[in-house]
Amino acid sequence: MAKLYFNDSTMNAGKSTTLLQSSFNYEERGMRTMLFTAALDDRFGTGKIASRIGKDIIRRTKL
Repeated sequence: MAKLYFNDSTMNAGKSTTLLQSSFNYEERGMRTMLFTAALDDRFGTGKIASRIGKDIIRRTKL
């Protein structure tokens, strides 16, 4: 069964970095992940999740 994880924290707490690391670890084990970002958030490009340390991923999921 699928699980939904939700993390919240203060700014500059590493939420995006943790998200990208977790997604990589799941996919490395053959599991699929779904990452979502707000349609209005285009700071780094449409559908792109980025962290301050330079890691990023592009996911284009339309709802």
